[in-house]
Amino acid sequence: MTFTRYAIYYAPPAAADWSVFATQWLGWDMAAGQVAAQPEISGLDLAGITAVPRKYGLHATLKPPMRLAEGYSLADLQQACTALAASQAPVVLEGLHLARLGRFLALRVSGDETALGRLAAACVRDLDGLRAPAPQTELEKRRAAGLTPAQEANLVTWGYPYVLEQFRFHLTLTGKLPKAELPAVEAALEAHLMPLLPRPLAISDIALVGEDSDGSFHLIHRYALSGTAVE
Repeated sequence: MTFTRYAIYYAPPAAADWSVFATQWLGWDMAAGQVAAQPEISGLDLAGITAVPRKYGLHATLKPPMRLAEGYSLADLQQACTALAASQAPVVLEGLHLARLGRFLALRVSGDETALGRLAAACVRDLDGLRAPAPQTELEKRRAAGLTPAQEANLVTWGYPYVLEQFRFHLTLTGKLPKAELPAVEAALEAHLMPLLPRPLAISDIALVGEDSDGSFHLIHRYALSGTAVE
């Protein structure tokens, strides 16, 4: 399969109960590269609620989607990912909780995120030499949302506003919802997903993913984090 863009994700373990449910909730299985049957939850139009995030699969972005620079291949990116993972230690987090990001719902980290921030920063910096500059149309689309000076600087340097100090780890579970619908969707996730979430949460690998011609992301390979933790 030919991919148009690549990204580095945290992709939860496919066999974990919480990952299975959340994958079905979204309706797209990155590892299998196919649609996942969504559960029927009374009172919710789940297909509509998850239409926007579905194609990305269950994930948290560490290195935002990028096109490969001229002269680089997927094999080069895979080699760089191997080296990156070997330099980074596994990250153990207190856990996850459900949060509102504006009118979106997502899973956010509970507790200290320092080690996670270091991992995400390494993904951004260490792979950036393989990234083609973002098209001007993409940059302008990002700016249209309104950026702070720090976010604008990130956009110019790294091709994406929300990296490094602006990074906020999250696993998106919905599109933008009407305010009136938020409580019912929150209640459904609290009932079905929250009891399954692990505490602590261990991130032991990073996932290289690719975007197909239809805009859906596929898992290409997982790279075990085998470096030494920073004291």
